[in-house]
Amino acid sequence: MLFLTITLTLPLIVFAGIGVGVNLGKIQIDEPLRPGGIYNFPSIGVINTGDEPGEYELAVTYHQDQPQLRPAQEWFSFNPSSFHLEPGSSQSVAIKLTLPMKMKPGEYFCYLEAHPIIKVGPGTTIGVAAATKTYFSVVPANIWQAIYYKISSFLVIYAPWTYVVLAVIIAAIIIAVFRKFFAFQIGIRKK
Repeated sequence: MLFLTITLTLPLIVFAGIGVGVNLGKIQIDEPLRPGGIYNFPSIGVINTGDEPGEYELAVTYHQDQPQLRPAQEWFSFNPSSFHLEPGSSQSVAIKLTLPMKMKPGEYFCYLEAHPIIKVGPGTTIGVAAATKTYFSVVPANIWQAIYYKISSFLVIYAPWTYVVLAVIIAAIIIAVFRKFFAFQIGIRKK
Protein backbone atom coordinates (compact mmCIF):
# COMPACT_ATOMS: atom_id res chain seq x y z
CA MET A 1 0.00 0.00 0.00
CA LEU A 2 2.83 2.41 0.84
CA PHE A 3 4.50 1.67 -2.52
CA LEU A 4 1.24 2.47 -4.35
CA THR A 5 0.85 5.79 -2.50
CA ILE A 6 4.44 6.84 -3.28
CA THR A 7 4.07 5.80 -6.93
CA LEU A 8 0.89 7.84 -7.40
CA THR A 9 2.13 11.01 -5.66
CA LEU A 10 5.71 11.07 -6.98
CA PRO A 11 4.80 12.58 -10.41
CA LEU A 12 2.85 15.34 -8.64
CA ILE A 13 5.82 16.19 -6.45
CA VAL A 14 8.35 16.09 -9.29
CA PHE A 15 6.38 18.43 -11.58
CA ALA A 16 4.80 20.67 -8.95
CA GLY A 17 7.08 23.62 -9.82
CA ILE A 18 6.17 23.85 -13.52
CA GLY A 19 3.71 26.56 -14.56
CA VAL A 20 2.84 28.89 -17.42
CA GLY A 21 0.52 31.81 -18.04
CA VAL A 22 -0.27 34.28 -20.84
CA ASN A 23 -1.27 37.94 -20.63
CA LEU A 24 -3.95 37.85 -23.39
CA GLY A 25 -7.18 35.89 -23.23
CA LYS A 26 -8.25 36.60 -26.80
CA ILE A 27 -6.97 38.04 -30.07
CA GLN A 28 -9.78 39.01 -32.40
CA ILE A 29 -8.92 40.69 -35.69
CA ASP A 30 -11.99 42.68 -36.75
CA GLU A 31 -10.81 43.70 -40.23
CA PRO A 32 -11.03 40.96 -42.86
CA LEU A 33 -7.66 39.57 -43.93
CA ARG A 34 -6.71 38.86 -47.55
CA PRO A 35 -4.98 35.82 -49.09
CA GLY A 36 -1.28 36.42 -49.61
CA GLY A 37 -1.14 39.05 -46.85
CA ILE A 38 1.40 39.29 -44.06
CA TYR A 39 0.00 40.51 -40.74
CA ASN A 40 1.52 41.33 -37.37
CA PHE A 41 -0.69 40.19 -34.49
CA PRO A 42 -0.52 41.64 -30.97
CA SER A 43 2.39 40.24 -28.95
CA ILE A 44 1.66 37.67 -26.26
CA GLY A 45 3.41 37.79 -22.89
CA VAL A 46 4.35 34.34 -21.59
CA ILE A 47 4.86 34.10 -17.83
CA ASN A 48 6.62 31.38 -15.83
CA THR A 49 4.12 30.93 -12.98
CA GLY A 50 6.05 28.03 -11.49
CA ASP A 51 8.98 27.97 -9.09
CA GLU A 52 11.51 26.38 -11.45
CA PRO A 53 13.31 27.88 -14.48
CA GLY A 54 12.49 26.34 -17.83
CA GLU A 55 12.37 26.52 -21.62
CA TYR A 56 9.09 27.68 -23.20
CA GLU A 57 7.55 27.98 -26.68
CA LEU A 58 4.32 28.88 -28.47
CA ALA A 59 2.36 26.55 -30.74
CA VAL A 60 -0.92 26.54 -32.66
CA THR A 61 -3.62 24.18 -31.36
CA TYR A 62 -7.31 23.65 -32.10
CA HIS A 63 -10.56 22.69 -30.39
CA GLN A 64 -11.56 19.17 -31.38
CA ASP A 65 -15.04 19.97 -32.77
CA GLN A 66 -14.67 23.63 -33.74
CA PRO A 67 -16.99 24.88 -36.49
CA GLN A 68 -14.47 27.47 -37.78
CA LEU A 69 -11.69 26.74 -40.25
CA ARG A 70 -8.27 25.82 -38.83
CA PRO A 71 -5.26 27.96 -39.79
CA ALA A 72 -2.14 25.92 -40.50
CA GLN A 73 0.77 25.95 -38.06
CA GLU A 74 3.09 27.06 -40.90
CA TRP A 75 1.15 30.31 -41.32
CA PHE A 76 2.35 31.54 -37.92
CA SER A 77 5.85 32.56 -36.92
CA PHE A 78 6.84 33.43 -33.37
CA ASN A 79 9.78 35.60 -32.36
CA PRO A 80 11.47 34.26 -30.30
CA SER A 81 10.41 30.72 -31.21
CA SER A 82 11.61 29.32 -27.86
CA PHE A 83 13.07 31.01 -24.80
CA HIS A 84 14.24 30.50 -21.23
CA LEU A 85 12.25 31.88 -18.29
CA GLU A 86 13.23 32.13 -14.66
CA PRO A 87 10.44 31.73 -12.05
CA GLY A 88 8.10 34.73 -12.08
CA SER A 89 9.66 36.26 -15.21
CA SER A 90 7.95 36.87 -18.55
CA GLN A 91 8.81 37.12 -22.25
CA SER A 92 6.96 39.05 -24.95
CA VAL A 93 6.53 36.98 -28.14
CA ALA A 94 5.88 38.71 -31.47
CA ILE A 95 3.41 36.93 -33.77
CA LYS A 96 3.37 37.17 -37.55
CA LEU A 97 0.69 35.58 -39.74
CA THR A 98 1.58 34.90 -43.39
CA LEU A 99 -1.43 33.78 -45.39
CA PRO A 100 -0.91 31.65 -48.50
CA MET A 101 -1.93 32.95 -51.94
CA LYS A 102 -4.54 30.25 -52.42
CA MET A 103 -6.67 29.52 -49.39
CA LYS A 104 -10.25 28.96 -48.41
CA PRO A 105 -12.07 32.17 -47.36
CA GLY A 106 -14.08 32.10 -44.15
CA GLU A 107 -13.89 32.35 -40.37
CA TYR A 108 -10.72 30.94 -38.75
CA PHE A 109 -10.03 29.99 -35.13
CA CYS A 110 -7.10 28.55 -33.19
CA TYR A 111 -5.40 28.67 -29.82
CA LEU A 112 -1.95 30.19 -29.55
CA GLU A 113 -0.71 27.97 -26.77
CA ALA A 114 2.28 28.66 -24.53
CA HIS A 115 3.79 25.65 -22.83
CA PRO A 116 7.05 24.55 -21.24
CA ILE A 117 9.37 22.32 -23.26
CA ILE A 118 9.71 19.28 -21.06
CA LYS A 119 11.89 16.33 -21.99
CA VAL A 120 10.41 13.45 -20.01
CA GLY A 121 10.90 10.55 -22.38
CA PRO A 122 9.80 9.25 -25.75
CA GLY A 123 6.05 9.65 -26.22
CA THR A 124 5.54 11.23 -22.78
CA THR A 125 4.23 14.77 -22.36
CA ILE A 126 3.14 16.95 -19.48
CA GLY A 127 -0.12 18.82 -20.05
CA VAL A 128 0.79 22.24 -18.66
CA ALA A 129 -0.24 25.07 -21.00
CA ALA A 130 -1.98 28.43 -21.26
CA ALA A 131 -3.61 29.63 -24.46
CA THR A 132 -4.93 32.73 -26.18
CA LYS A 133 -8.02 32.32 -28.35
CA THR A 134 -7.39 33.70 -31.84
CA TYR A 135 -10.13 34.70 -34.30
CA PHE A 136 -9.82 36.16 -37.80
CA SER A 137 -11.67 36.03 -41.11
CA VAL A 138 -10.34 35.81 -44.65
CA VAL A 139 -12.23 37.35 -47.57
CA PRO A 140 -12.21 35.80 -51.05
CA ALA A 141 -9.70 37.08 -53.57
CA ASN A 142 -8.42 36.06 -56.96
CA ILE A 143 -4.76 35.30 -57.65
CA TRP A 144 -4.00 38.86 -58.84
CA GLN A 145 -5.43 40.34 -55.66
CA ALA A 146 -3.46 37.85 -53.60
CA ILE A 147 -0.21 38.81 -55.36
CA TYR A 148 -0.98 42.50 -54.82
CA TYR A 149 -1.69 41.99 -51.07
CA LYS A 150 1.43 39.85 -50.66
CA ILE A 151 3.65 42.52 -52.22
CA SER A 152 1.99 45.47 -50.45
CA SER A 153 2.07 43.87 -47.01
CA PHE A 154 5.71 42.81 -47.58
CA LEU A 155 6.60 46.42 -48.45
CA VAL A 156 4.88 47.78 -45.35
CA ILE A 157 6.28 45.24 -42.90
CA TYR A 158 9.90 45.53 -44.03
CA ALA A 159 9.85 49.30 -44.62
CA PRO A 160 11.93 51.47 -45.09
CA TRP A 161 14.41 49.06 -46.72
CA THR A 162 11.85 47.76 -49.18
CA TYR A 163 11.23 51.29 -50.42
CA VAL A 164 14.97 51.96 -50.78
CA VAL A 165 15.46 48.77 -52.83
CA LEU A 166 12.37 49.57 -54.90
CA ALA A 167 13.68 53.11 -55.60
CA VAL A 168 17.09 51.74 -56.69
CA ILE A 169 15.42 49.24 -59.06
CA ILE A 170 13.20 51.95 -60.59
CA ALA A 171 16.18 54.29 -61.00
CA ALA A 172 18.19 51.53 -62.73
CA ILE A 173 15.31 50.85 -65.14
CA ILE A 174 14.93 54.56 -65.95
CA ILE A 175 18.67 54.92 -66.59
CA ALA A 176 18.72 51.80 -68.82
CA VAL A 177 15.73 53.03 -70.86
CA PHE A 178 17.17 56.53 -71.11
CA ARG A 179 20.54 55.18 -72.39
CA LYS A 180 18.83 52.98 -74.97
CA PHE A 181 16.82 55.76 -76.61
CA PHE A 182 19.11 58.75 -76.13
CA ALA A 183 22.78 59.07 -76.98
CA PHE A 184 24.97 61.82 -75.65
CA GLN A 185 28.41 62.69 -76.80
CA ILE A 186 30.27 65.12 -74.68
CA GLY A 187 33.51 66.46 -76.07
CA ILE A 188 35.46 69.57 -77.03
CA ARG A 189 35.83 70.50 -80.70
CA LYS A 190 38.52 72.69 -82.13
CA LYS A 191 37.65 75.28 -84.80
